[in-house]
Amino acid sequence: MRVALLAHEQFPDRAKTAQGILRYADYDVVAVLDRDTAGDRVAEHVPDVQDAPIVAGMDDVDESIDALVIGIAPIGGGFEESWRPDVRAALERGCDVVSGLHYFLAEDEAFAALADEHGGEIWDVRKPPEDLTVSEGVAADVDAEIVCTVGTDCSVGKMTATMELVEAAREAGHDAAVIPTGQTGIVVEGWGNPVDRVISDFTAGSVEQMIVEKGDEHDLLVVEGQGSIVHPAYSAVTCGILHGAMADRLVLCHEAGRERIHGYESFALQPIPTYVDLYESLAAPVNEAEVVAGMLNTRNVDGDDAAREAVDAFADELGGPATDPIRFDAAEVLEAIV
Repeated sequence: MRVALLAHEQFPDRAKTAQGILRYADYDVVAVLDRDTAGDRVAEHVPDVQDAPIVAGMDDVDESIDALVIGIAPIGGGFEESWRPDVRAALERGCDVVSGLHYFLAEDEAFAALADEHGGEIWDVRKPPEDLTVSEGVAADVDAEIVCTVGTDCSVGKMTATMELVEAAREAGHDAAVIPTGQTGIVVEGWGNPVDRVISDFTAGSVEQMIVEKGDEHDLLVVEGQGSIVHPAYSAVTCGILHGAMADRLVLCHEAGRERIHGYESFALQPIPTYVDLYESLAAPVNEAEVVAGMLNTRNVDGDDAAREAVDAFADELGGPATDPIRFDAAEVLEAIV
């Protein structure tokens, strides 16, 4: 599928959905829409992903595309009205529109009318299925080993760690699969349950449903974590995933140098051993799980030597192996996981 990614004023650092698609999705990215960096190329900002030109808007996308994907995941998931002309232009060209926002584009009367008129479809990724229910506490009964990525904060690299672990596991000969729980993972994998949008009572059940569906088809399932257990806004989702997954092992994700919770800077991050204790003790009454490895995001660290030092320090705090799966290799911690 040929797509354009909308990432206005946010590319690359705050357009994590766009980056996830560029790195992992089986899509041909024709262009990235970003008014601030128009005229550049993706490779000038993120050198190790699929390259594409950056343009100011849909009017500058000369090639045919199948879909426009909203590549931004803002706090609160709202729709920015300055994006409306690009969404409208895509629908007028008969393109599909894929959105991971909490604002459902299919319920926007103007967009819905354009989609009907021009034959496009709107996929609101965060609209949960209607058959979700409470957990039955049976995820641990599947044949597959279950690993869950957990974090010290939101946007530290849990989705990236999940994708890299599955890729490394497959390369090592394991039959591994992603259990997508967020908008980026769902867009990349083409399926999943958006756990931050489901009814609170159904959060664990929505994760359990996916594990039961895939658990006897694969040897290893890696559950994409969300938020953090100490996050003042997102901790409920984190706990729901943890208990619904009933994981065998946990991988703690962190960003080097981050000291405050993103978007909630009055809240300090806790010491790494505190997170290990919190996640293990919270998991234990439902299904005992050990933090066996760590993934450190070193995107803000200059140079591989300094990044390696940061990874080594993180591993010491964690009490287990760690790596940056993008700068180095996820296979370095795979043995501890599988």
